Amino acid sequence: MPTINVDKYALFEELGENFTADGFQDLCFDFGIELDGDTEDDPSRPKDQAPELAIEIPANRYDMLCFEGIAMHLNIFRGKLATPNYKLVDIPESKMQSITVTEETAKVRPYVAGAILRNLKFTEASYQSFIGLQDKLHQNLARQRTLVSIGTHDLDTIKGPFTYEALPPKDIVFKPLNQTKEMNGEELMAFYEADKHLGKFLHIIKDKPVYPVIFDANRVVCSLPPIINGDHSKITLNTTNVFIEITATDQTKLDIVCNILVAMFSKYCEEQFTIEPVKIISEHNNCTRITPSLATRTMDVEVDYINQCCGLEQSPATICELLSKMAYNAKPSEDPKFIKVTVPSTRADVLHACDVMEDVAIAYGFNNLPRTTPNKSSTIGKPLMINKLTDIVRNECAMAGWVEVMPLILCSHEENFKWLNREDDGKTVIKLANPKTLEYQVVRTSLLPGLLKTVRENKAVRLPLMITEAADVAFKDETVERRARNERHWAAAYCGKTTGFEVVHGLLDRVLSMLRIAFVTHEEGLTGKSLDFVVKENPTREDGYFIAEINEPAFFDGRAAAIYLRLGGKVQRIGEFGVLHPSVLEKYELKYPVSVLEINLEVFL
Repeated sequence: MPTINVDKYALFEELGENFTADGFQDLCFDFGIELDGDTEDDPSRPKDQAPELAIEIPANRYDMLCFEGIAMHLNIFRGKLATPNYKLVDIPESKMQSITVTEETAKVRPYVAGAILRNLKFTEASYQSFIGLQDKLHQNLARQRTLVSIGTHDLDTIKGPFTYEALPPKDIVFKPLNQTKEMNGEELMAFYEADKHLGKFLHIIKDKPVYPVIFDANRVVCSLPPIINGDHSKITLNTTNVFIEITATDQTKLDIVCNILVAMFSKYCEEQFTIEPVKIISEHNNCTRITPSLATRTMDVEVDYINQCCGLEQSPATICELLSKMAYNAKPSEDPKFIKVTVPSTRADVLHACDVMEDVAIAYGFNNLPRTTPNKSSTIGKPLMINKLTDIVRNECAMAGWVEVMPLILCSHEENFKWLNREDDGKTVIKLANPKTLEYQVVRTSLLPGLLKTVRENKAVRLPLMITEAADVAFKDETVERRARNERHWAAAYCGKTTGFEVVHGLLDRVLSMLRIAFVTHEEGLTGKSLDFVVKENPTREDGYFIAEINEPAFFDGRAAAIYLRLGGKVQRIGEFGVLHPSVLEKYELKYPVSVLEINLEVFL
């Protein structure tokens, strides 16, 4: 969760109360945030620096990523401040500042929004908070500027209407922020490549054929998003009119960021909480819209749902009062079973009635909620049978001296099939629709790739290496609703200077004997019989397991066997074990022989 550092004395002044350490900590707890630190008594704090509070903010509360948001919401919670009514300046579209979007921007960052804060009065603290909020939004909601990037400009130094274009790097020439010479797009990339702050953002557009750029009416470059603004329009403490442009690859995130940024700092405008809109004109698709929207949403929330979840018996009017402490506007509905809740434009995290219910619980006070013992139903937890069985197998392997490993469940298609000399029938493996790397393309259908990669990465370990895993694999299955199913497997791999075939065989016998599964011996009349006769269903034969030689490409000829299980007269193949073929070892870069086994555990349930 993000942590925000704020001036302790300034925050207490804004809250109108000089809190004790415990008193402020209690306030933070009641509101659902956490006081993470206080530098008041920190000996390393410079004497000329005011003490700071480190406040941890929930990951969903993007509207509290700055001093202004924290102070405002705590004051609303304490009943010291009414919920602000954010509004747009009522001006005709013909007189609005505009940003015209060209078709080429779709190749790199297709979306843009704008807003203007007029007659703003910055102090050093509010100026730093303004910059800090942009950084926090870039780090969190904007995913390091990949989804959204913000540019802020002194409107008095530039002239509208503005254009948002995408041009070849060499055609974009301007003086970047706080630099003394002009450079084009290619030179800029080379210049900032070693920069600790901006270097990590260059990859977003570096390899694109065109770079996004925003011009004013005089073709002055305002910014090269998402990298840097132009020096010409940089804001200072003396800036009174701020032009905000925001570009994005995700329009939903774009609107959220725009609403939060202007809402938090419109309090410093001469007319508080008033924002001048900007018209966005997309000529290539004949689309025009006004930003920011600042649109609120209305939800009908069931009163009984809130009361039941919180263990309360509050009236609709009381619940509405509680919601006002959390910056909602709520009122009882015409239907007494519901309340109408207006969600602020800055609360994009409120998606469902459960979000409203949570805020009611916070406003009421978690410590004040009645404590009750469930008396209508009681349940006793117990492990699933498959997990209980798996734990038995794991314990037996550990006591036999085998080491349990936990590889990833994703692997490449080649590791799952080609490297094991197996064919993909196209009907069983679950493939990722858009894998980010070749290493993670499919969900494994066997535990062997993970075991073999573990052996490969542990060549420095003294031999023999004996590892095991009991975990899920997955298969396509059109007969179930989700069209896929998990299957619990157990596998083991022995790597040493000898094949270890007998060691793997011994482990199989040990585990199955502990599961009370008998081994079918030759004395039971199997000698000389064909495999078809052996596996034929016959209720008169005794339950147990037996092995039969197989010839499969994954294994060395004559050194592999299938494992069969007979239960209730029904015979099925549950796995196989053997010495891996040299071609398999070569693909996994293993120079010593490896014996493996793998069985399906679910057949024992």
